[in-house]
Amino acid sequence: MTGNAPGRPRILGTLRSDGGDGVVRMEDRFDTDIDDLWSALTDPARLSRWHSRVEGDLRLGGTFRRVGADGESTGRVDACEPPRRLLVTMRDSDPQPGQPTETVVEAELTADGDGTILVVEERGLPLPLLPAYGAGVQLHVENLADHVGGRELADPEARWEELLPAYRAMAAEVI
Repeated sequence: MTGNAPGRPRILGTLRSDGGDGVVRMEDRFDTDIDDLWSALTDPARLSRWHSRVEGDLRLGGTFRRVGADGESTGRVDACEPPRRLLVTMRDSDPQPGQPTETVVEAELTADGDGTILVVEERGLPLPLLPAYGAGVQLHVENLADHVGGRELADPEARWEELLPAYRAMAAEVI
């Protein structure tokens, strides 16, 4: 992890390029057990509290629909190994210019004492938009932490604006 100097926002992510596509990787430790964190990632009722409304089948091979503040998408569960790994392919219903039609999101959970380490990677991202995706994915991970911690979610626009400069600086080294 980088960018955690005093006076700067805590940065959970790293950015890289893979075959011309951008990759955002987040890692954080959560003060909850692996089963609770898995539930927060896969239970539609809990997902709606910190991420977006999800309807459909979140089991291996299942398809689902996600509706959030950033729009609507559909997904397919490509791997599901409770409570350790979830791999989904997301398809944007109405991508904006420059945005990808399809991305892959992978979450890996590892028990760590009385907590859980979560690593999330989003792949297939356009390099010019990598800073925005970095800030956005971190915002989702922070929302998840607030949800499992019983805290109010942060103001998404203000937090995104706070994170974006650090991810722009990181992306300059990748692009």
